[in-house]
Amino acid sequence: MTRHQVTRLPLQALALVLLPAILPATLPAQNSPAADEVWAQEQSYWHLVQTNDLTHYRALWDQNFLGWPYVSPVPVRKPHITDWITAHTNNGESLKSCDLERLTIQLTGDLATATYRATTTWVDKQGAPTTSTMRVIHTWRRIPRTSEWQIISGMSAPVNADGK
Repeated sequence: MTRHQVTRLPLQALALVLLPAILPATLPAQNSPAADEVWAQEQSYWHLVQTNDLTHYRALWDQNFLGWPYVSPVPVRKPHITDWITAHTNNGESLKSCDLERLTIQLTGDLATATYRATTTWVDKQGAPTTSTMRVIHTWRRIPRTSEWQIISGMSAPVNADGK
């Protein structure tokens, strides 16, 4: 055994001992009441898209939001957050269904990061469906004076070839 291998061995052992101690601190957030509140907000987000309720949809977003929807070539701020919805509705399309696959919600103080996959089916004027799946990540901030959640950043991307 070389000197380098001997030095690495205690670090690897230490990592194995510490890993179980670190994981419980992050995993319970997935099923905490606050994580469930954030998940309910994500579900509300998609309900508002489906009902084309742009006023209440905009209220989910913090005034200083910055994000990058995969349909946009550049990052966007709050004034453009509904552009992707109106692009569909201006073409006579409506959101027929949306299935959400909750992946992880991580809480850090008054911030929550939600990750999930969304499979959407939009229908055109003739009723022809177009289904696609995307990956979504949103960071939400709890507003101290109201305890409501607002999205402060986010990004979406198409799924990979395996649908993940």
